[in-house]
Amino acid sequence: MTATAQRRTALLAGATGLVGKQCLTRLLAHDAYSHVRALVRRPTGIVHDKLEELRVDFDALDAVSLDAVDDVFITLGTTIKVAGSQEAFYKVDHDYVVATAKLGKRAGASRLAMVSSIGAGGAAGNFYLRVKTETERDIRAIGYECVEILRPGLLVGERQEKRSGEAIGIAAVNLISSLMVGPLRQYRPIAADDVAQSMIAVILEGNPGVHIRTFEEMQKRLG
Repeated sequence: MTATAQRRTALLAGATGLVGKQCLTRLLAHDAYSHVRALVRRPTGIVHDKLEELRVDFDALDAVSLDAVDDVFITLGTTIKVAGSQEAFYKVDHDYVVATAKLGKRAGASRLAMVSSIGAGGAAGNFYLRVKTETERDIRAIGYECVEILRPGLLVGERQEKRSGEAIGIAAVNLISSLMVGPLRQYRPIAADDVAQSMIAVILEGNPGVHIRTFEEMQKRLG
């Protein structure tokens, strides 16, 4: 590891979520990062000499000023049930994501990784995937040198809030996971920590352009 690589600074939004918690843990442990700035609405409860928690109002990120960062990791996400309405869901899964990306760009970041969803990017027929597709589109337009869009299927891990039906869905998909081959392989359940590990790996590769990572691509980056 070179001295230059060791001086990377990460900006993370979504540090208390399913993937975000794993991403934060891995960033703090990674030799490539000397500093991690986490945008939070409430404390993570983690104390670490690399960690700087920034309590922010996500509705007012335009007014936030940051010291320089290199890489942006966005793991923000909710559900309509938790958010309370489609409008509130859109604010979190689109507006906050895009605002965080713009904040990172203003702070000098050239690489960005975000968690989206399998099924995004096409002519989506449901509200959830339409929002994810619009978010991906607007992130691409910001002008990062490297954009990594991770599209996992069902995420496996312990959430703070329970999502009705999700556990049943994961159990059902796990039963037939071995039969999900070819184009269906990308819909396999994936551990939140695997997604986090993959996010960091592809960002450190630093390949210019926009890259879509589904199940197979993420699995290739696991240590």
